[in-house]
Amino acid sequence: MLKSARKKPKDPEGRMPLVDHLRELRNRLVKSLLAFIPLMIVALFFSKDIAEFLSSPVPRCASELEPAARAGKCAVLSQIGITSPFTTYVKVGIMAGLVASAPVWLYQLWAFIAPGLHRNEKKYAISTVVIGSPLFLAGGYLAYWILPHAVPLLLSFSVDGSVNYITVDDMIGMTIKLVLAFGLAFQLPLLLILLNMGGVVSGARMLGWWRGMVMGIAIFAAIVTPTDPLSMIALQVPLTALYFAAVGFSLLNDRRRRRQQGPELDDDEASSLDLRPEPIAPVEPVATPALPEQAVGDADAAPARRVNGYDDVT
Repeated sequence: MLKSARKKPKDPEGRMPLVDHLRELRNRLVKSLLAFIPLMIVALFFSKDIAEFLSSPVPRCASELEPAARAGKCAVLSQIGITSPFTTYVKVGIMAGLVASAPVWLYQLWAFIAPGLHRNEKKYAISTVVIGSPLFLAGGYLAYWILPHAVPLLLSFSVDGSVNYITVDDMIGMTIKLVLAFGLAFQLPLLLILLNMGGVVSGARMLGWWRGMVMGIAIFAAIVTPTDPLSMIALQVPLTALYFAAVGFSLLNDRRRRRQQGPELDDDEASSLDLRPEPIAPVEPVATPALPEQAVGDADAAPARRVNGYDDVT
């Protein structure tokens, strides 16, 4: 029988050959798939309910003959093509499986990257995950709250007498894109804080950007959200508040850093150095061992004679 291979001791700095890196990546991917596939199969049983939840912001008409449908106050939800219901069914199941298995594959991603990070970098990465997840969820919830107010406004621009047909795929895609856009936008303060913690940007410089940042946030909110002014304001106000919160944290962090480093000196100011000479200790005599051939009795009474030009063993 073949003996099982012994596990190699892990390098404390996370260094390993390329083959071991690839093997580690394969193991992490397999573990992520083992968590994703069962959850995706479970999500497929609830795929219709999930699709119903994602398309619920659409005000639906029972029939295209309704007066509300002709007035552009509601829309007919449709699926075009023979394969469209099946593809939507599978897409929703895959998306739900990815979201449900996110804790597992995010941990596997972290476990693959963590060995190459320093201790302080690991601390910052953990803080990023802990703070970034609630921010992303808050942005996604805000996007889903905006949709029921934005969709009726968009439908109100319909031509009189026309009927709006909205496909399920389009509505689900719009919901996912808006949730991702809002969730990623809410990561702005976290990005600024990380740049400040890494010493890249100071809080004072961030504060100097406030005019451009406010204008940039307004333009971003106008592009990402639908044409509803309420949606734009609903995104711009919290993002602006989060930006100023990140600036305030950065200013406090810079003050703490300066307090730990001590007062800074000007370019033409000399540092206070103690240039007074220190007293030198008295020289201690060092006894050197003698060779056996040099022994002439009492070593302390008579000096040792030289042997081959040397007076000690050195």
